Amino acid sequence: MPAPRRSIPRPHVAGMSSAIKLLELAAHTVPIPKAPQPVVIADYGAGTAHNSMQPINAAIAAVRSRTRPEHAILVTHTDVADNDFSTMFRVLEEDPQSYRHRDPATFSSAIGRSFYSQILPSNSVHLGWSAWAVARLSEAPMPVADHVIAAHSNDERVRAAYARQAALDWHEFIAFRGRELCPGGRLVVLTTALDEDGDLGYRPLFRAVVGALTELIASDVVSADEATRMSLPVAGRCAADFTAPFAPSGRFERLEIQHVELVDAEDRIFTAYRSDRDAKAFGSRWADFLWFTAFADLGAALTGPPERLSVFYDRLHAGIAERLTADPEEMRIPIAAVVLEKRRPSR
Repeated sequence: MPAPRRSIPRPHVAGMSSAIKLLELAAHTVPIPKAPQPVVIADYGAGTAHNSMQPINAAIAAVRSRTRPEHAILVTHTDVADNDFSTMFRVLEEDPQSYRHRDPATFSSAIGRSFYSQILPSNSVHLGWSAWAVARLSEAPMPVADHVIAAHSNDERVRAAYARQAALDWHEFIAFRGRELCPGGRLVVLTTALDEDGDLGYRPLFRAVVGALTELIASDVVSADEATRMSLPVAGRCAADFTAPFAPSGRFERLEIQHVELVDAEDRIFTAYRSDRDAKAFGSRWADFLWFTAFADLGAALTGPPERLSVFYDRLHAGIAERLTADPEEMRIPIAAVVLEKRRPSR
């Protein structure tokens, strides 16, 4: 049972702007096929497509500067099979910002398979985009017994296991994109990173999560065994992790790295708090963000009747919001933007 929907704050959306510029640049350089073959744009890890609107619109506009208005563009949104594709297609049709209302020669499709395998035909994608999705691992290699996220665990074995899984998943992700991209095609990836000290960031947020879970164990809302199984399958990567598959030649599956940049994104929720001094809003917005991004993973550890989930979600949200409200603190949000290009055949 997924976590119920709430208004979704996007605290790291500020990091999107520079990545979208990279996507626009890529759209101005990728090969354009002759009509009637469509220009194919792949959105890897689309979710409900809310976060796809701005980048895909920008990509389409850049492509349109190089094509006739009637030249077809096909946008393929991909995600795992249990993604909420019904909501995604409703957003594409109803959201006034959707490209479906802006460009009548742009068409939508979807693929419900993990992008840790090949999911599109070889040499078929001209431009790829992925925002935040590769931070989610293909599997959680082991429980994070002393935390909910491996990066903040005190168990070296846990951190090492998640680092290995993150390396394997990145290798697989780009290997299959190397097959799917056409020669000259480009892929822009925006994702969670590790800073120069190996820190994933978000420490006040996850400290609040652990504190709230500890309280829920004490009040018998969840058992200690259930809490131990509540591990988020996410990981960040440092610059060396992104480039590792390309060593020593600088190439991998005919891909080359054109750009790697790691920065700290603005915590827009804290920026709002600095302006309005509304500590309660600060705590609630961060709790809402986690409700959308992580509660379903945490709730999957619960056993027993389904109604336990709603109690768990409400109590966890309240506990997180209360702790952050009591002590508002800016989050560090390390992010990475990576641009890959598939080499054209030698002439």
